[in-house]
Amino acid sequence: MNTSIQKISDFATGEENTGYAQYFSGKSWLAPLTSNKDLNVPVANVTFEPGCRNNWHSHTGGQLLIIIGGEGIYQERGKPAQLLKSGDIIEIGPNVEHWHGATSDSWFSHLATNGNPSTNENNWLEPVSDEDYNEANNQIKK
Repeated sequence: MNTSIQKISDFATGEENTGYAQYFSGKSWLAPLTSNKDLNVPVANVTFEPGCRNNWHSHTGGQLLIIIGGEGIYQERGKPAQLLKSGDIIEIGPNVEHWHGATSDSWFSHLATNGNPSTNENNWLEPVSDEDYNEANNQIKK
């Protein structure tokens, strides 16, 4: 498989996401896109290599994902997995446990921002098991 970073959108890919690597299975890249703290609207592009996903987690203020390239998976705890493609928008309510990442055979990028960013906290939970990840990949391919 080609391991070079794929250009799948016009947004910057950024640097390897080493600061959050402990919460990801596989490699991801992070590019902060906004810098004016007075606006209080932080937006970042997150790019995932094929097979990469983040741990189960929640946000106390919720989260908004705007899919900009490749194919990904989103799943809330206890619900079926959803296939994500460019143009999809995922609105995640406060404290909803979920995970998201690339499909097993595609790079994936999304823009992310958190609701209530001045007070929003990420609550990182356990990794998504390989078994659960493979089941999600199979669900979305049906």
